[in-house]
Amino acid sequence: MSIFERYLTLWVFLCIIAGIVLGQFFPAPFHWLGGLEIASVNLPVGVLIWVMIIPMLLRIDFTALHEVRRHWRGISITLFINWAVKPFSMALLGWIFIRHVFAPYLPADQLDSYIAGLILLAAAPCTAMVFVWSRLVNGEPMFTLSQVALNDAIMVVAFAPIVALLLGMSAITVPWDTLLTSVVLYIVIPVVLAQIWRKVLMARDGMAAVHRVLQVLNPISVAALLLTLVLLFAFQGNAIIEHPLIIVMLAVPILIQVYFNSGLAYWLNKKTGEAHCVAGPSALIGASNFFELAVATAISLFGFESGAALATVVGVLIEVPVMLSVVTIVKRSQGWYEADVQR
Repeated sequence: MSIFERYLTLWVFLCIIAGIVLGQFFPAPFHWLGGLEIASVNLPVGVLIWVMIIPMLLRIDFTALHEVRRHWRGISITLFINWAVKPFSMALLGWIFIRHVFAPYLPADQLDSYIAGLILLAAAPCTAMVFVWSRLVNGEPMFTLSQVALNDAIMVVAFAPIVALLLGMSAITVPWDTLLTSVVLYIVIPVVLAQIWRKVLMARDGMAAVHRVLQVLNPISVAALLLTLVLLFAFQGNAIIEHPLIIVMLAVPILIQVYFNSGLAYWLNKKTGEAHCVAGPSALIGASNFFELAVATAISLFGFESGAALATVVGVLIEVPVMLSVVTIVKRSQGWYEADVQR
């Protein structure tokens, strides 16, 4: 794990401070950047999101999909968690905590937007960091690669309908044209471009060429994420100053869903007799979120100053420490897991 990845929470905190300070003292440049839109898509954010996402998608090898048959139990469980449990459990947690438990302490006009952000965060599984988590738990590499490739293929067609369904169930108006534009811009086009680029690199010098390009792009990708956060918090400064505990309250449902979904995936893998090297990454993939996509879609649908945008960024804030805690639990419980699992 690189220094940027290891200390991502620290960088996010610094971006929160920098964004709030800059937004309070120099609001004009940020409002100008916020106004650079075409078809409800902010151009600076669109460019930054592409710089973030395309390097991640370069790692994905869709030819690994044939490995699905080898690990069908772990794959089936992870798909069940990612697409049938996680988005719906997050919608339920949002309804419980945002609409009821914390409602008296949150801005009333942003409650729906906070729930929308939580749904967006949970509606797409992580694409990049799961490779790091899998490596840390000694996961089966081909399982992780095939699972991520399959999730990305499903995400192209399933992300928009799931988001629309859950937002509709939460009585939140869904601008379908903007939602579909976000899917095309932040999923379909980056996947196509990354796979074309990967094919060119593989033809030139195999995986060595891919790794060389990723070494150059990874720091740029992280810098793009941090710039996006500074831009976002420049617009969110007033909300955070007026309600300083808002980040903590938004973190509660995210934390619960991470531990619930990872624990459920881990337990189901044990019950079905799947090997620990598959159960570990299955639990981590089942719990993690594609926060870059969530942030971009939230800004497109609801704007920089929305509660939805803030909620997705809280996911970025707690991603690394929470997932590292899940890694620790998976590693320390290996003896318990393998005690009576069928090999």
